[in-house]
Parts: sequence; structure tokens; C-alpha cells
Amino acid sequence: MHFIPEALDDYVVQHSEKEPELLQQLTRETYQKILQPRMLSGPYQGRVLSMLSKLIHPKNILEIGTYTGYSALCLAEGMQKDGVLHTIDINEELEDFQRKYFDLSPYGNQIHQHIGDATKIIPNMDTKFDLVFIDADKPNYTIYFDLVINKMTPKGVIISDNVLWSGKVLEKVMEDDFSTKALIAYNKLLAEDERIETVVLPIRDGLTISRIK
Repeated sequence: MHFIPEALDDYVVQHSEKEPELLQQLTRETYQKILQPRMLSGPYQGRVLSMLSKLIHPKNILEIGTYTGYSALCLAEGMQKDGVLHTIDINEELEDFQRKYFDLSPYGNQIHQHIGDATKIIPNMDTKFDLVFIDADKPNYTIYFDLVINKMTPKGVIISDNVLWSGKVLEKVMEDDFSTKALIAYNKLLAEDERIETVVLPIRDGLTISRIK
């Protein structure tokens, strides 16, 4: 989704950091072999995630929603040398695909995959996170937030993807549109929770940055 004129959006992309070759390969193979390739973060948002991670310089990262591993690799670029990235996905069929690209990167030994239900995996994690990226099933966003908020380090950052949901958050919501309803509630939660400060960025499908106070 373009929130600015497409020509201006193209200009922004052209004058931003370029996508690394390994991620170009990952994108090509995702489009060739995997269903719903539009779920990829994409080169521009990927560079935004990379930049945010480099600014935060996290030791411990949690990603909820791995898909084919694109965003994990972007976030890993800013990780400390002894850092660890935990990434959770419910789809075990993508595990080998993810691992292939993780191991081709410099961060393979630092990226730990978890396969299963994130709502059951996160409570068993005995780690404090400097950076969390939420990009999984939308109806559970509020649950994910509640699970990670007390596992954050002081001034840790939670990044949430798809918070504008192709503009549906402004439209009349159909009774069975649980994802849009959940995102509207989630956005309200982030705006009102006094433990965090939040800004919404109109990047691609909407990206929220929430910082622990």
C-alpha cells in the first residue's frame, strides 16, 4: 500500500539503502516456491528494520512470525556480536527454508528457531529482550504484547507490523473480520498504555514503534 504518491515512493526507495544480495536471493526463492510471498517484509521495510536494529543495537531479539526468514535477517544486522535472535513460527514446513538462509548469513549460529504456538512458547522463555518484532496472526497481537511487555529490558523496543491493514482500520468493519477488529483494538492499546511511548509510521502496511518508558 502506498501512503504517498507512487512516484515519490519510488524516489524514497531509490535513495535508501539497497537490499543485500542474500535477501534478494531469499525473495526470489520465496516467490518461486512459497505460498503468499507478499508476506515478505520487502526491501524497503527490510532496510527500515535493519536501521532500527542498528540504532538499538540489541543483545536479545524476539521475532513473532518468521515466514521465510527475511525480517529476521534484517533485524540480525544490528544485533550485538554475542547477541541472540529467537524467532517463532507455527508453520513447520518453512523451517528448513528459513535455516538454509540463516546459515548462509553471518548470523546462523545466533538465530534460534522455535516452531509452534507463540502464545505457549513465549511464557517459557527466560530472557529479557531489547527488541521484539510482532508480525504474526493479527487476532493474537494483543496477547503477544501482553506476553512480551514484562520480558522487555528498560527502554526496549517493540515493533509491530501491518497495523494499518491496507487502510481497513478506517473502514466499516465486517462482523467476521476478526483481524481488522483485533488491529483496531491493538492500536488503541498501544496508544493508551502508559508503560510505553508509541509512534505509528505509514510505511508499507503500517509499522508501529513502541518504546518502554
